[in-house]
Amino acid sequence: MHDPHTLLAPDNAAQQRLARKGYALDRTALSALVRGRAEAIATRDSLRAELNTISRRLRGSGTDEDSRRAGVEAARELKERIRKAEHTQRTLDAELKDVLLGIPNTPLDEVPDGTPDDPVVEVRRWGQPPRFDFTPRDHVELGTTTGILDLERAGKLSGTRFAVTVRAGARLERALASFLLDLHTGEHGYHEYSVPHLVTRETMTGTGQLPKFEADLFRTQVDEGRDLYLIPTAEVPLVNLFRGETLPAADLPLALTAHTACFRSEAGSYGRDTRGLIRLHQFAKVELVRLCTQQDAADQLQLMLSHAEECLKRLGLHYRVIELRAGDLGFSARRTYDLEVWLPSQDTFREISSVSDCGPFQARRAGIQVRQGSGREYPATLNGSGLPIGRTMVAILEQYQQADGSVIVPPALVPYAGFSRIGPDGACD
Repeated sequence: MHDPHTLLAPDNAAQQRLARKGYALDRTALSALVRGRAEAIATRDSLRAELNTISRRLRGSGTDEDSRRAGVEAARELKERIRKAEHTQRTLDAELKDVLLGIPNTPLDEVPDGTPDDPVVEVRRWGQPPRFDFTPRDHVELGTTTGILDLERAGKLSGTRFAVTVRAGARLERALASFLLDLHTGEHGYHEYSVPHLVTRETMTGTGQLPKFEADLFRTQVDEGRDLYLIPTAEVPLVNLFRGETLPAADLPLALTAHTACFRSEAGSYGRDTRGLIRLHQFAKVELVRLCTQQDAADQLQLMLSHAEECLKRLGLHYRVIELRAGDLGFSARRTYDLEVWLPSQDTFREISSVSDCGPFQARRAGIQVRQGSGREYPATLNGSGLPIGRTMVAILEQYQQADGSVIVPPALVPYAGFSRIGPDGACD
């Protein structure tokens, strides 16, 4: 969320930055709300001061009965006017908050201009695409023929865009989660958390999912109609662990990780990604979150990016890093790098992780502050996938497939999975 005075600064800098993201700021409407709220507060304070003056006079001695009756009547009228002014202020407070909650974060100046339709900004590549002397199969065919993926029975349970993994498939998922958590906690310095998968509206608002993206969320009700939302990513509970708190600067940076189920409606998604494990309503992911001072955010973003990349390197998966253009940034992000893994069946790179710097945007919404000496400021929050289990499974199946339909398990996963190969019949050895 933004400071409205920053959005209305005379240099129009915020308006220009938002335009790079494709958002048109209505300065006239915002200015009217800010001005109206200030006038309501001024009116309220003036009336309160007048009421205090009358109250002191009534408490004093020497006031005749007629004057006292007039004073009591004037006080009653002032109280009613104060009540109306406070009501006006609360109404304008709510309207202003609703407007501010719908305004996205502004991109950093160094983020390249453009939209998703422009050529990607490629930063680097790692590894080489696997070479096959046969036509590579996609992950759905590989998972189905080996018997480790059962989409038909998943549909019977829950409908489309759900998956059931079986035997070696389920073991490989569990192995991936353990491998990634051990890497991030043992070598990258993250503290592991186990967090709720259902969170409140306030929690979703803190990280920017609400109010704008309610259609993308799954919602349920408990406790006499209280809404709870299924998390789309562990970023939501991890950042909001500190909602409303003031943290000592000496405690930063904070590095958190969690392995959770994630739930997304994927409203408007269609095409080949709705088949298989790439775009599901429910999937598992190991998430990375960092909180740091604003001046350290750029370095922390590069550090988090290196942590996500290391996962793919350890698994031997060919990938590239791209930087998103301003018009392709998410609502809460001011800078984002995507990791895209190579999928042989599609002969292209596909997103597997996004690593984003949100600056103080989420911290302001969630009321998270850092104590710096005698002052306070909002910290920067950063998040990244490290990694999603399903999409990583897709990349492993496709990049490590063999001509006979079997799949080799990446060496880094063998100690966790307990097998080095999934045979064409699903047997493990």
